[in-house]
Amino acid sequence: MNLNAKKKQIAVLIDPDKTSPAKLKKIAAQASRADIDFFLVGGSLMINDHLEQTIELLKQYSKKKIYLFPGSPSQICNKADGILLLSLISGRNPDLLIGQHVLAAPRLKASGLEIIPTGYILVDGGSATAVSYISNTTPIPANKPEIAACTAMAGEMLGLKTIYLEAGSGATKPVPPKLIKIVKEHIKIPLIVGGGIKTAKQVQEAFQSGADIVVIGTAIENDIHFLEKLKKVS
Repeated sequence: MNLNAKKKQIAVLIDPDKTSPAKLKKIAAQASRADIDFFLVGGSLMINDHLEQTIELLKQYSKKKIYLFPGSPSQICNKADGILLLSLISGRNPDLLIGQHVLAAPRLKASGLEIIPTGYILVDGGSATAVSYISNTTPIPANKPEIAACTAMAGEMLGLKTIYLEAGSGATKPVPPKLIKIVKEHIKIPLIVGGGIKTAKQVQEAFQSGADIVVIGTAIENDIHFLEKLKKVS
């Protein structure tokens, strides 16, 4: 992941629980043809222990870098290239602000992974999502961009290297363009946007509103050919 890149970037989020080896191979091939920039691997809740296998297979099928998108300290694997060290700054759950990070710190230090401190901000995507349930936090209302902007500013002032606006996997609506725009106007660090994005138009709208990186996940799980529609989006 190049946080200093001038170009817009697209990432593919892989949930190991929902992606078979055969499907993973197809996704990797589609990602290569669509010139996707990197992969994220992880999820809010992982029932099966397929994380390491998923990363190993992705390494076989693609030369793109792989970053962990962890839902817990158990989702640390040094076979990846790096990790988004997520601090859930939109919530008030101390475990996800710093508690779990303390537990994970020794393993992370020894892992050799590139560590990217990330301010994780949940935005209401129109329906209950796994991440809001598991994290026991309330998303920021989609019609309150000023709260999201102030939260992102605080994250930047604390020294976080990027902000991730997340509507949640399976959200019925993506993060609104207006909210993305206002948040971007108030920070200088890169802005990642994901959750609820189902069309190429929504990807384009996120970029036009200020997103530096757009993450695609559920759309690919539902339609393996979705990435073909993104070739002209940048």
